[in-house]
Amino acid sequence: MKLIPLALCSAARAAWRESFPLGGRNVARWFPGHMAKGLKKMQSSLKLVDCIIEVHDARISFAGRNPLFQETLGIKPHLLILNKMDLADLKEQQKIIQHLEGEGLKNVIFTNCVKDENIKQVIPKVTELVGSSYRYHRGENVEFCIMVIGVPNVGKSSLINSLRRQHLRKGKATRVGGEPGITRAVMSRIQVCERPLMFLLDTPGVLAPRIESVETGLKLALCGTVLDHLVGEETLADYLLYTLNRHQLFGYVQHYGLGEACDDVASVLKRVAVRLGKTQKVKVLTGTGDVNVIQPNYPAAARDFLRTFRSGLLGPVMLDRDILQSLPQADPCLALGPRDV
Repeated sequence: MKLIPLALCSAARAAWRESFPLGGRNVARWFPGHMAKGLKKMQSSLKLVDCIIEVHDARISFAGRNPLFQETLGIKPHLLILNKMDLADLKEQQKIIQHLEGEGLKNVIFTNCVKDENIKQVIPKVTELVGSSYRYHRGENVEFCIMVIGVPNVGKSSLINSLRRQHLRKGKATRVGGEPGITRAVMSRIQVCERPLMFLLDTPGVLAPRIESVETGLKLALCGTVLDHLVGEETLADYLLYTLNRHQLFGYVQHYGLGEACDDVASVLKRVAVRLGKTQKVKVLTGTGDVNVIQPNYPAAARDFLRTFRSGLLGPVMLDRDILQSLPQADPCLALGPRDV
């Protein structure tokens, strides 16, 4: 356990921004309009599908899930996988589960596909769900066909590869990347298990056509569901700084050797840029001619700040903490262990 310096303890008592300026931001332009086509393709494949696995980022357990999934694909058994659990602060995991159950999501598994954590629970749960449902027009077919859906860059392809490692001892079947949009089309079936014989359909990430709020859009963007430049690296870095300070998570101070926490993004990025040697020469016109001035490279510092957060080096974070705090306490009578879900 790391000791927190006294400077950070005093910073924890400081007054941080109570809100993030959201005005004047056009969320609609962050999200591509072609995604409706992907949803239609998924619907046309439904007659071949026995169960839907929806993958979402555990750091945003509530925010940003596409409501159209439930509306258009909801006739099939449904399993929600909250992936990247290693990056999420899950101290209130039971509260998350109970809230999702209240919304009708009774089958939830937290996973870490990088280390195959909890992956062995997926196939038995899918088999159980399919076994207790009516398999439309499938007759006595012993194969299972599962469709994997979700917003971009939450780990759908990683889940497929993880299942193949666990059950077939085989390597990658689908390309994995840290940017949204790696999977461009509904793919051919990929086998993930021999007994039972099970195939998965990987699908492109599909965001809701209308994001419920600018803050939800920023949370999605922090998790990498849209390309950073569409939102702006420095805007995202500022929202990340705002979030970390409000949650009193000062790992960034120690990681970058900043000395103390700060709520001004320009000041933080300047110190990060200098620390990392990310500076650039800029010509400045003066009365005596051009002068070369060395300035911090703010966009490069912002990109490093975001990359460090997404890799987990700043510690686990629950971006939906504001929603969690507004919920009633979890019922202790229904409490489960952290690995029983």
